[in-house]
Amino acid sequence: MNKNEIVDLLKIDSPDEVQKLFSQARKAREKAFGNKIFMYGFVYFSTWCRNNCNFCYYRNANQIDRYRKAPEEIIAIAENLAQSGVHLIDLTMGEDLSYHQDDFNSLLEIVNRIKESTGLPVMLSPGLIEDRYIDLFAKQGVEWYALYQETHNRDLYSRLRLDQDYDQRMHGKGYAKEKGMLIEEGILAGVDESLEDIADSILEMGKIGAAQMRVMSFVPQKGIPMERVEKPSPLLEEKIIAILRLMYPEVLIPASLDIDGIKGLEDRMNAGANVITSIIPPKTGLAGVAQSSMDVDDGGRTVEEAAQILRRMGLRPATALEYRNYLTSIRKHTNCM
Repeated sequence: MNKNEIVDLLKIDSPDEVQKLFSQARKAREKAFGNKIFMYGFVYFSTWCRNNCNFCYYRNANQIDRYRKAPEEIIAIAENLAQSGVHLIDLTMGEDLSYHQDDFNSLLEIVNRIKESTGLPVMLSPGLIEDRYIDLFAKQGVEWYALYQETHNRDLYSRLRLDQDYDQRMHGKGYAKEKGMLIEEGILAGVDESLEDIADSILEMGKIGAAQMRVMSFVPQKGIPMERVEKPSPLLEEKIIAILRLMYPEVLIPASLDIDGIKGLEDRMNAGANVITSIIPPKTGLAGVAQSSMDVDDGGRTVEEAAQILRRMGLRPATALEYRNYLTSIRKHTNCM
């Protein structure tokens, strides 16, 4: 599809036409993946950040309680997630200067121990880091580097990510891909972007060769400059998921539990998602990103809860081997090896 065709699909509001779009997206997913769905464990191990993104609860200027998990605790949580049946460990942090100041040696050790003890692939979401650190993580065999632009409209980007260079962030993704890492790109819906902006982002994610493409709806939170911005209808996010699936049938497209919790999972899966992200063990003191406490401590974001919903939909959690095989095939497809 070209930009105009993408915009036309984003404009669809007739319930029948929307369901037709979702049905086509599910058919594309089934053709590429059958009925298997991948699951990601989420470990948000540091909520300290040097940045002041206008959309983020954890922005540096927000006066909130923060934490920085100890290495042993991070590793124990990752092992717990592995035992529960996730296929990947997503290690996420704010741009915490304490890790930058020790040249990421502590994080390198954490990653090494998690890979050794769980045998699972790792996605690293550390924010923007220097090329020399990407070299180290690539050499260590980290499979994924997640770095979200949120929008590919430069003016809007400058209003969302204050004092952060657009091209530098794009370079980080490209450099990681050059070094053999798979990359995840992501956009934020409901932040004053136009439908044309969304279409540009959908095309750009394909252009840069992202193997995983994420869209999340903006959630207004206390203490941020965008606190009074209205949360968008989940339908916008779902339509973007469906269009991404039709445009890029073989990529990974997450349904995040971080926006509407477990109750929002079925609609996102019906739109064509094939990954469930932000699975968090209860009672671990971890927070989500868009919704810091949504369904976390009451056990609503576990493999077991998600699997029950999948089974009702005629879907199933993939096996660890199936996920490994997918990574092998997508590396070949995207010339990442």
